Amino acid sequence: MGSDDRTAEEMMADEMADELLAEFADEFEDAAEPEASTTEPEEELSLEEKKRRSDARADATVEVSQESIEKAKAEAKKATEGDADAALGALEAKSDTAYQRHPIVSVLGHVDHGKTSILDRIRGSKVFDREAGAITQHIGASEVPMETLMERAGPLLSGKKFGVPGLLCIDTPGHHAFSSLRGRGGQLADIAVLVVDLTEGFKPQTVESINILKRAKTPFIVAANKVDRIEGWKTGDKPFILNVKAQHDDVLARFDEKFYQLIGALYDQGLPAERYDRVGDFTKQIAIVPTCATSGEGIPDLLAMLVGLAQKFLEERLESDSDLPGEGTVLEVKEDKGLGQTLDVVLYAGSIRKDDRILLGTQGEPIERTIRALLKPSPNDDMRDARKAFEDADEVVAAAGIKLVCTDVGDVVSGAPVRVLRGGNDDEAWEAVEKASQINIPLKDNGVFVKADTIGSLEAMAGELNALGIPIRNALVGDISKRDVMEAAAMTDPLYRVLLGFNVKMLPSVETEAAEKELPVFADRVIYSLVEDYQEWLRKKKEELDAEQRQTRVHPCKVLFLDGCSFRQRDPAVFGVRVLGGQLHTGRMLIRQDGKDIGRIRSIQKDNETVKIAKMGDEVAISVPGPTLGRQIKEGDVLYMDIPAGDAKWLYHEGNITPEERDVLEEMMAVKRKVDRFWGM
Repeated sequence: MGSDDRTAEEMMADEMADELLAEFADEFEDAAEPEASTTEPEEELSLEEKKRRSDARADATVEVSQESIEKAKAEAKKATEGDADAALGALEAKSDTAYQRHPIVSVLGHVDHGKTSILDRIRGSKVFDREAGAITQHIGASEVPMETLMERAGPLLSGKKFGVPGLLCIDTPGHHAFSSLRGRGGQLADIAVLVVDLTEGFKPQTVESINILKRAKTPFIVAANKVDRIEGWKTGDKPFILNVKAQHDDVLARFDEKFYQLIGALYDQGLPAERYDRVGDFTKQIAIVPTCATSGEGIPDLLAMLVGLAQKFLEERLESDSDLPGEGTVLEVKEDKGLGQTLDVVLYAGSIRKDDRILLGTQGEPIERTIRALLKPSPNDDMRDARKAFEDADEVVAAAGIKLVCTDVGDVVSGAPVRVLRGGNDDEAWEAVEKASQINIPLKDNGVFVKADTIGSLEAMAGELNALGIPIRNALVGDISKRDVMEAAAMTDPLYRVLLGFNVKMLPSVETEAAEKELPVFADRVIYSLVEDYQEWLRKKKEELDAEQRQTRVHPCKVLFLDGCSFRQRDPAVFGVRVLGGQLHTGRMLIRQDGKDIGRIRSIQKDNETVKIAKMGDEVAISVPGPTLGRQIKEGDVLYMDIPAGDAKWLYHEGNITPEERDVLEEMMAVKRKVDRFWGM
């Protein structure tokens, strides 16, 4: 037997090549065959299971960054207490004003943070106790006269001058309902109160409420409710600014901890905020009023801030002319016992009279109706659950909550516009109602199918999707029907062949239809969760389609022959490479930058383990029969994984490839076209 004159490095390289050949030669005889997907299909959740998961996520607490908390503390006033009198004095009316309507105040927030309880404390009512499951089921409106406000606010408003006649408060079952309440030039509300449980902090619906308020450009203040849940806090029916002085230092420290978490959460949303008595400029900071709806603490402060801010910043908006034909927005359409079909309406401009003709918005063309009865709730009564009988009125002046009795109004939707036809304004009113009833959502030929409960919430949903670059093919109001399923299932793009339903119902028979057509349906009462579910599905779907595409089409790849990594000179050549772009596969042909074939990759080894694929950035050893290192290829060479001309053409024009892969593909085309000028065309 002859002596072995190989070097130690050559012997090691030969051993590695032999091991690779012995173990994997039969696998790579036909290595160009497509690989089967190893992804396990996920079990599809039913809509009921999705709803339970949605409810759990809706109740999750939004994390606050420590950086924002520290920033809030650093910018806080040094004084333990601020000056509420000075803050309110800055908002006082400087001159007598002409007739002003009631500012329309909308109350938003998470489902159980105390929206209705705060309004009950303001009105002296108990709507919360009579709500089904103690959760607001319908939109309500109630007028709170200035006399009530002065009485509730006590010493905070005493001696100060305010011209507003009171407040018209709107309580909604959710932030999405707020989106549907649109008035002239935007959102119906003049100002909003965002209610947050001080001890729980932000919930997903809190963040969505803020986003809706931002889009609507509606000024708002924050009611940090349930301050009584701070351990050791002594609460009472008095202004917070007075009660805070009665708290022990250790209790105040616990209060500050929760309070600065709340301010930090607002900072995370790009909103500087401060306790209302410490605000230096109400145009630059959100005012926060700590409250307790149960005891009444902080309610005087909240009312004083609402009246003062409305007086200071909304004076021009609040001017109204009672002689003009009324303009309003439908809160709800319902069947009232003894009355038949009725419309709960907020009148925000002009006046409305018994026997007026009105124009109402629908999903189709406007409809004209005559008022059979004009009813108005008593002051401090909520329209949803009036303690006293509605008053039969001859005329009502804005702003007010009213009930209209009309026939055949079943097509009218929540958020629809109402215009009084008077003085020859029919054409103008028709144009205004038709425009306000239109769903103002840009549609694309290729996109998702969206359903929502109201026009406003549909637009809120569209706003979130558009912000994420997700196109919409169709958007409709109403529960999900079989027709919706059929239309959504007809979408050819697999990434957008879905149906998204926000705050809508789906009958079991429709769910069965969707399952038969293999149509993914995402239904949720929280936009955040709905979009998150779709995005997660979209990510997995793209991965699935990418895996399928890579099985049927050869993708481009570029590698660098690493210096000092020539392990075996030939038969087969074994050398080290770094993947510069794309994915390197066994069984594929390597070519040089002049387009000449080098050899087919027999095996790939990474970290002493044999693999089938090497990804961008990987440094691996490859075995390639055919070339001789130092002759056909040498260290420092850039090599390409060859692909068929047809695959190159398809990938370039239709394929879903990464930017790095596209760069490699264009380089490959340039290499190939040195030999064949029409390659890949």
